[in-house]
Amino acid sequence: MEKEKKIILFDGVCNLCNNSVQFIIKRDKKDIFRFAPLQSEVGKKLVVERRIDTARIDSIILIEPQIAYYTRSEAALRISKSLSGLWPVMSVFLGLPSGLRDWIYDWVAKNRYRWFGRREECMIPSPELKDKFLAFSADSNT
Repeated sequence: MEKEKKIILFDGVCNLCNNSVQFIIKRDKKDIFRFAPLQSEVGKKLVVERRIDTARIDSIILIEPQIAYYTRSEAALRISKSLSGLWPVMSVFLGLPSGLRDWIYDWVAKNRYRWFGRREECMIPSPELKDKFLAFSADSNT
């Protein structure tokens, strides 16, 4: 794994999360991100290494290797900064209090299975997208 790639950990059985990953991939024109389901061995390893309590944080996690990790609205808005199109404009919401941003994020996260459904198992990426997923690529060392 190239060290400069940012890693997005996501709920692999959540339809909203999987659709969000597809959305990000389509707009990641600079090939900045790599992905791993939280349920995968790679996802579990990255969470343990950073001492993230996933029982308390029901969230997408953005890892900038050797720098920091971000959760909830902070992760989502930092991801938007790197996307093509007008999506970087969303980062203006980083100026709002994190408590307000996270309240909205948590409300959506709490209802995501009810509103968008869930899968029985994590998605398997298509052959052309496999290299973007740490759980499926040959070189997944971080």
